[in-house]
Amino acid sequence: MIPKERPSRYRKYPKELRAKALERLKSCTNVTALAKELGVDRTLLYKWRERMEANAGGKATRVEVRERKQEIDELKRLLAEKTLEVDFFKGALQRIAARRQNNIGSGEKASTRKSGN
Repeated sequence: MIPKERPSRYRKYPKELRAKALERLKSCTNVTALAKELGVDRTLLYKWRERMEANAGGKATRVEVRERKQEIDELKRLLAEKTLEVDFFKGALQRIAARRQNNIGSGEKASTRKSGN
């Protein structure tokens, strides 16, 4: 059985070719001409460069940046909810403490229940 050739969009390029292409891309003024000369798509050169920079410099890719921003937004939302809860409970405790202080001075038993029941 003869193996089928992969479509060009799935073609795997040798590391040496990618390394040479990236070196030439650094000083290149016409990326389209370079891509034609190498027989690759112009956008592929940019993707290779982005991956190389991400691996070399520890830079995050666009997808990673987007995911981090989404996580930060979610954490900010949760923090805002918890802050509202804390403020609510602080207010409730202050009202309870004030009510108990008022009851202690009158000689009555301290209670959080409403009178008349």
